[in-house]
Amino acid sequence: MTGGNGSGLLRVIPFGGLGEIGLNCLLLEYGDAAIAIDCGLMFPELHMLGIDLVIPDLGYVQRLGDRFLGFVMTHGHEDHIGALPYVLRDLRAPIYAPPMAGGLIAEKLREHGLSGNPVSIFKPRQRWDMGPFAIEAIHMTHSIVDAVALAITTPVGTLIHSGDFKIDQTPIDDVPSDLQRLAEYGARGVLLLLSDSTNAEHEGYTPSERSVSANLDRIFSATPGRIFFSTFSSHIHRLAQVLELSQRHGRRVVTVGRSLNASIKIATQLGYLQFPPSLFADIDELGQLQPHDVTLLTTGSQGEPLSALIRIAVGDHRQVRMEPDDAVILSARIIPGNERSISNMINHIHRRGADVHHAGSARVHVSGHASQEELKLLLRLVRPRYFVPVHGEYRHLVRHRALAHTAGMRPEDTFLLEDGHVLEIDPNGARIGAPVPVGRVFVDGKGIGDVEDVVLRDRRHLSADGLVVAILGIDQQSGELIAGPDLISRGFIFEEQGQAYLERAKSIVLETLQQITAESRTDSLEVKEEVRKALKRFFARTLERRPVIVPFVMEM
Repeated sequence: MTGGNGSGLLRVIPFGGLGEIGLNCLLLEYGDAAIAIDCGLMFPELHMLGIDLVIPDLGYVQRLGDRFLGFVMTHGHEDHIGALPYVLRDLRAPIYAPPMAGGLIAEKLREHGLSGNPVSIFKPRQRWDMGPFAIEAIHMTHSIVDAVALAITTPVGTLIHSGDFKIDQTPIDDVPSDLQRLAEYGARGVLLLLSDSTNAEHEGYTPSERSVSANLDRIFSATPGRIFFSTFSSHIHRLAQVLELSQRHGRRVVTVGRSLNASIKIATQLGYLQFPPSLFADIDELGQLQPHDVTLLTTGSQGEPLSALIRIAVGDHRQVRMEPDDAVILSARIIPGNERSISNMINHIHRRGADVHHAGSARVHVSGHASQEELKLLLRLVRPRYFVPVHGEYRHLVRHRALAHTAGMRPEDTFLLEDGHVLEIDPNGARIGAPVPVGRVFVDGKGIGDVEDVVLRDRRHLSADGLVVAILGIDQQSGELIAGPDLISRGFIFEEQGQAYLERAKSIVLETLQQITAESRTDSLEVKEEVRKALKRFFARTLERRPVIVPFVMEM
């Protein structure tokens, strides 16, 4: 089914974020109308060689046509908004977002040259209608400003989608989560709760964002040189703490990184950052400032190869050098898969003589996601009839579902979904329906979706076993060998040292050609296949290696 459903039936369809960290996107369908909550990306896993980004496959949504009413965003993190510039190349739909997320989205769309997708800004406790869906935003604390939960009232009942959240009682902006509004919905009756599962394995409560300040202050006081501070560019509350500390310690702030500059600009325009322009210095002024008078805000907390911080760490940045008295603060969680690149970057920083402070060595980062006691508190406040854990790997979803049972929910009223599963709810109850096709789309450079699993398999094969190209020239009429065979290898064997071995391989090619008829040799496809099989057997028998073999036959 590609659109519409029976009267009185609500369908909940995750397209990403249930079974992985990131890629968050969930569709709600009722009658002939549908809306999507978030549209995020995921950073590539180790086996996705050469891939830049991963986005959800929304072919199902595209086929809905005018029945699709738009995207509603819970906040501005990349794993919730990052896929929009790629998805909207083939889809025209309105976007509803809180102010910070709206500013980040508008900037992304401008960068990608996209227009025609209006961005409507909403604020907490604001309500609006999208077809049969009546939506209200509810403020939640998270590691970005303007994060919200969504209360979505449908003809079947009300859903609460938590978005990403934690229950921070002492937030930096003194605006706690709107637990009162959540409790009011719980008192009225909530049909379904969809809740963030990222920290479902963590006991207790997640520490407050404010708890980071004292540790950062000690580092600022103890550092005689410059401070390099790196966090996610959208973490405005963390940046606000660093700007305030820089101001208190008499340090000018230099920002290095386009995304960082964009986030600070948007947050300043919205009033979330209120610091005098004199606090900031241009990168060209570094040479005129004493090291102890400088804080550098940089991108690169994940050790990204082209980021500012890694280029500074390896001594390859044109304008910034790192010295022995400097300190580097990596104030961000490690995204799974980035452990090795971050470790390598830390090693390079130590080679420069600088100190490094990261989440594994000092309290310089706290999570933005709710731990077990906060997750149970939300369940108690909302008191849903049905429950679905979202946003997390499968193990997180399983643990969150078990928490719901300890909070008093019946196992038959909780559902463990994965991407593509469909939860159907009508006046008769809730059940798992027939799945819909979902998948991942790989972004490689400017290509979107042109790299598929078979290409990644070939890349893995090449990276593991290398490549051998066999070049032959054959007379098109007689089938006689006129030129070659020549063998060129890459990542398989060092050609100069392995010349004798490659000569043996050439003889295998010649023997193979002698064993097939002259008529068969005039068929280039048959020659390629016979040469490929012969070399494959030879390499496997002699070296136990399986390189990619590419025969190239010139018909002369």
